[in-house]
Amino acid sequence: MELHDVWFVLIAVLWIGYFFLEGFDFGVGILTKLLARDRTEKRVLINTIGPVWDGNEVWLLTAGGATFAAFPEWYATLFSGFYLPLLIILVCLIVRGVAFEYRAKRPEEKWQTNWEHAIFWTSLIPALLWGVAFGNIVRGVKIDKNFEYVGNFWDLLNPYAILGGLVTLTLFTFHGAVFTALKTVGDIRMRARKLALTVGLLTAVLALAFLIWTQVHTGDGWSLGAMIVAVVTLVGALGAIKMGREGWSFALSGVTIAAAVAMLFLALFPDVMPSSLNPDWSLTASNASSSPYTLKIMTWCAGIATPLVLLYQSWTYWVFRKRIGTHHIADAAH
Repeated sequence: MELHDVWFVLIAVLWIGYFFLEGFDFGVGILTKLLARDRTEKRVLINTIGPVWDGNEVWLLTAGGATFAAFPEWYATLFSGFYLPLLIILVCLIVRGVAFEYRAKRPEEKWQTNWEHAIFWTSLIPALLWGVAFGNIVRGVKIDKNFEYVGNFWDLLNPYAILGGLVTLTLFTFHGAVFTALKTVGDIRMRARKLALTVGLLTAVLALAFLIWTQVHTGDGWSLGAMIVAVVTLVGALGAIKMGREGWSFALSGVTIAAAVAMLFLALFPDVMPSSLNPDWSLTASNASSSPYTLKIMTWCAGIATPLVLLYQSWTYWVFRKRIGTHHIADAAH
């Protein structure tokens, strides 16, 4: 296997890690309006992800940096063609981080309510747009012979990509509801289970349609295998949450996300950004990559740094593993 193929796999792994981790905290942010009945319960939800949300975003920074270094042509075409949706995502992530930090800085109800609105919308919009973006990457976009994007923003809003956005939105919300059930106690835990079942059923319908469409459009035997894993584990996650086994449900919903993202990358390979105008103009793992020397240096750096990051992040989750409930929220927090 060539180094550029290895880095294609590594970037896929980084995106899997990002969607697995950021997926549930996007979901929890969305649940601040769908599940929480009062401001105390909103505080509980925010506290479940408070110690980890910023660490989850490291995976996005790493995926973006790795793409820039390993596949500069892919990075350039992607960010120039998807400039507006990626800018919207970036603004949402910035505002979202500020909202988590600033919400409790002042006691006024209006102040805190406005930041809670910000948390909801800046969780929902990226959850939708990431699916739209990856749907377009797999489907193919208008790339000319110079490897430049020549379409416009409205070309990105096609039925396949919009369906992909709805899948990531509902899947992340389901993942977040399961995480909430896993991390809370009391009435909010019971309601999170019920909501997870409802959202999970909707997710299953949308995901099945999207994955079948992907398989028919550009899939092969490997992507079919990943699709089967995604479907089976999603059904398993629904069954586990129905039985009150939140830990198993969370693990299975995480595998669902991993398998679905893996399917998209398997369906994409060896392309990294197909051209809908002419297949010969597509960006591939070969023609979009950096020099072998650059990839070799990156491989050594990744081999040293990645285990350290994984150990530190695992330790963080272990430290903050206990459940919380409304009785843990002091009145002064309001």
